[in-house]
Amino acid sequence: MNNIVIGQYIPGNSWIYKIDPRVKMVALIVLMVATFLLNSFYLMLIMFGLMLIMFLTTRVPFLKMLRGLKPLMFLLTFTFVIQILGGTTSESAKPLFTTDMFLSASSITIIVLITIIYFALKKYIPFRVIWFFIFVFLIFFVQAVLPYGPAYKYTLTIYDEALLRTGFLVLRIIIIVILSSLLTFTTMPTDITNGIESLLKPLKIIRFPVSELAMMLSLTLRFIPTLLDEANKIIKAQASRGVELSESKFKEKITQVVSLLIPLFVVSFKRAEDMANAMDVRGYVVGANRTKIDVMRMRFSDYFSLVVVLGILTVTILLRVGVINVPL
Repeated sequence: MNNIVIGQYIPGNSWIYKIDPRVKMVALIVLMVATFLLNSFYLMLIMFGLMLIMFLTTRVPFLKMLRGLKPLMFLLTFTFVIQILGGTTSESAKPLFTTDMFLSASSITIIVLITIIYFALKKYIPFRVIWFFIFVFLIFFVQAVLPYGPAYKYTLTIYDEALLRTGFLVLRIIIIVILSSLLTFTTMPTDITNGIESLLKPLKIIRFPVSELAMMLSLTLRFIPTLLDEANKIIKAQASRGVELSESKFKEKITQVVSLLIPLFVVSFKRAEDMANAMDVRGYVVGANRTKIDVMRMRFSDYFSLVVVLGILTVTILLRVGVINVPL
């Protein structure tokens, strides 16, 4: 749970903190659309490089972003393995690596032992991500070097197009995570509320509850890290009383998860009640017109940022429809 960074705000004074929240939200949507329009690994690699440069210039801790990628490691690894093993249907694909793999009693036994050892020692070893990749590598390595006895033989072939397709999908996921993290890292929840309310202001013509929706979204983002902190406190409190979630059997884990959710729901309702009382004391009325101490105004840097992201989207569309041909 410590790896979830959604909703966290990191104070700073770099250029991205000075950008209007509305511009940042529009830029997030535009860049996500541009990312999904790309259909080439090399173009996706260029987009990843641009996003990485943008992230580094914001002075947001890079390790914070990497920590946010940890929960996605299983998804990224699963995507990588499935795409590599899936091969390719193109006749122009060139094999980069070919080897015979064997599933025998000896290899299956070793794989089971490696899995048991990995999960038994996982919480005691540092750099768990590196050890996870080593664990995945050993599973395939054992199948390649232990063909002893009756075995099911299959050929593992890695094609260049499959490798490019895998990198394409992994880079797309990482770019989306970087863009989403930048918004919450560099924008306070109150600014997100005001930005959403301002962007959805035209919907007030049809009596859409824009202010209420913006407030709900802001409170949701605000309480994600708060509830995660409360969950960590409950887990540590239960561990100090001898209830270790990671060391229990499956049936016991179900009971322990329920014992975690009940106090977490109680804490959530208590937090919600405290927030409601605080909003009432400060004169918040649902649907009423409210004044703001900070009025958002567009500046030259905001317009320049919009032009840049719209330019990226325009180039992406032209590449997609074939108006611009790049030999990549």
